[in-house]
Amino acid sequence: MADTLHYKASHDVEKSQTSDRDLDRVTTVQVGQQHSHDIKKDFGPFTIIALGFNICNSWVAIATSFAIVVAAGGTVTLVYGVIIASLVYATVAASLAELASVYPTAGGQYHFTALVAPKAITRVASYACGVISIFSWIALCAAATILGSQILLALPVYYDDTYVPKNWHYFLVYQAINVTLLIYNMFALKRTLWLHSRLPPSLTVVACLALSAKQPSSYVWENFENSTGWSDGVTFLTGLVTPCFMFAGLDASLHLAEECTEPSKTVPRALMVTVVIGSITGFTFSIAMCYSIVDLDAMLNTTMPIYILWRQATGSPAAATTFLIALFIIILFVVNAMQQTASHLIWAFGRDDAIIFSKQLSRMHPTLEVPVWGLIGNAGCVLIAGCIYLASTAAFNALVNSSIVLQMLSFSIPCMMLLLRKRSADVLPEQRSFKLPGWLGWLCNLVVVVFAVIEIVFFNLPTALPVSAISMNYTCAVIGIMAVLAVINWYLHTRKHYKGPNIRLEETQ
Repeated sequence: MADTLHYKASHDVEKSQTSDRDLDRVTTVQVGQQHSHDIKKDFGPFTIIALGFNICNSWVAIATSFAIVVAAGGTVTLVYGVIIASLVYATVAASLAELASVYPTAGGQYHFTALVAPKAITRVASYACGVISIFSWIALCAAATILGSQILLALPVYYDDTYVPKNWHYFLVYQAINVTLLIYNMFALKRTLWLHSRLPPSLTVVACLALSAKQPSSYVWENFENSTGWSDGVTFLTGLVTPCFMFAGLDASLHLAEECTEPSKTVPRALMVTVVIGSITGFTFSIAMCYSIVDLDAMLNTTMPIYILWRQATGSPAAATTFLIALFIIILFVVNAMQQTASHLIWAFGRDDAIIFSKQLSRMHPTLEVPVWGLIGNAGCVLIAGCIYLASTAAFNALVNSSIVLQMLSFSIPCMMLLLRKRSADVLPEQRSFKLPGWLGWLCNLVVVVFAVIEIVFFNLPTALPVSAISMNYTCAVIGIMAVLAVINWYLHTRKHYKGPNIRLEETQ
């Protein structure tokens, strides 16, 4: 019988001596009270890669926030920002892939943190990382859901000049998407795993480039516009938030690892392939759209600027509408996959008894084969976020902006601990299916930590000077509220029940 890798809650971290051939055959994970060999492994390499790309869908992230970054720093910020973001998140993917090749669990980065953190801070560090990751995924679900409602309501706005959507209109569509996909995830997901969007932006790129009166290359590659009041350098760095959203949800495959076949191989491949495909599609789409800009000012005061660009570039309302409907369908796939992933992360956290109502959240439904309470918990939080949108769009936008900052922070914590441990073989065995050269591993981990600091500083700055109620960035306030909730949960539940998902490797025959 093939050697098996087990993860058990314990107070020590032990490493068995295994060969490359043995480690490559690792398929079983055991964490806490519920074992992953009780969970059906129905995610093959192609499915998990498709799901990872489906969530990031880099070109969709650019499409839905295109005008924001171009207005803030010109096409230069977008074009070169995409290149920088692609390189940075490649280091993220490589760093996570190394750890996932040895420890493929649904906890992802917070389990990695438990493994590599010094024993004295294991509980606190892994709990903090887990909470940060969960909040980031809830915010991502809310962000994708509101985009779906904005895309859908952009159509009647164009075809009926008398219609002006109100916040409660967006709210109702938002909640309809949230609840509908919750029901789908609970009752139909496991029967339709093949149903994942894999649509590239080819048609929109070709149509816009072929039909538009294209901008000169100098406009695309050299046009830097700064009306924010910040210096050019600060404007460029704050404008990176849109390119970085290309890789929002990059860690999706980590949290579905326990349902993957050969997770120690499949998950690292999914991480790297997602970045490669995302970089190519995001860069191609960005360049094409920048060349296709006709009237930037006409795009700025609309809810869905990309729809205006497509209408201007193609000269065909019918073609633009077709593209927008396709974009809406893709967003539904994105929200669906995000709900799926977030629920598994919440399930893992509950399984480690780190959160209130852990008894319910840790259950995997025996017949539906999904974490029903994890799905309901995530959808409930997204519903509450929708109520925030109804009360204040500024507060909701701050919640959305917090997602990318929190996500990168959750990535940086295990990387920082790994650097502190000097990438020791005690926590990162030499025999693993994904291994970076020594110097490159150090560099990737360091880049992740440094860029996390950059995001925390610059993505929390006000959008323009002088600061007003409109230009103020409330992301730091939202993160502060999340921190308060995390501390409350710690004192009410976690400090008494959470032992920390310390990991032990052992060989069985």
